Amino acid sequence: MSFQEVVFYLFSLTLLLSAGAVVLARNTVHSALFLVLTFFTTSAIWLLLEAEFLAITLILVYVGAVMVLFLFVIMMLDVDLAKLKEGFIQYLPIGVLVVLVMSAEMIMVVGSSKFGTDAYPIPVPKAADYSNTKDLGSVLYTEYVLQFELAAVILLVAIIAAIALTMRRRPNTKYQSPAKQVMVKKADRLRIVKMDSE
Repeated sequence: MSFQEVVFYLFSLTLLLSAGAVVLARNTVHSALFLVLTFFTTSAIWLLLEAEFLAITLILVYVGAVMVLFLFVIMMLDVDLAKLKEGFIQYLPIGVLVVLVMSAEMIMVVGSSKFGTDAYPIPVPKAADYSNTKDLGSVLYTEYVLQFELAAVILLVAIIAAIALTMRRRPNTKYQSPAKQVMVKKADRLRIVKMDSE
């Protein structure tokens, strides 16, 4: 067993344990921190697969932005853990069934002939100036440009829907109407008063 395989199995074991701890941790802050560890170990596995751009993107976007936001929200909210655990036993059989179905699906996909070492030839070593970011960009914007743009449109629709769902108008709040501001003339706002000098 080579050193790379040992490191891969070490990171994979850490990934599985931290992902399980995300679900099983009693404290929500600990759960979020275990999710950060999960992202870090995933990016380390991507580095082993020579996908440096994806690994750095995972750390910068998810760990650097999303998880910091999660931690702020979790720490600001007063989460009642006893109330959250009330329906745990009630929904346990459904949760176990979903886990079994998803595990069977993943085993069928990963265990098929399209994946594994037999499906693809051993990669040829790359030159020192090789950039997988350049190759990823060229493939993404040529072969998969339609799928990439479709994903961008779906994300844009999701952002707009989230804003529309959370935006509510409060009757006591003062707000300005840009349409009325544009229609205002000088005579509506300005009144010149002549006064005698003192």
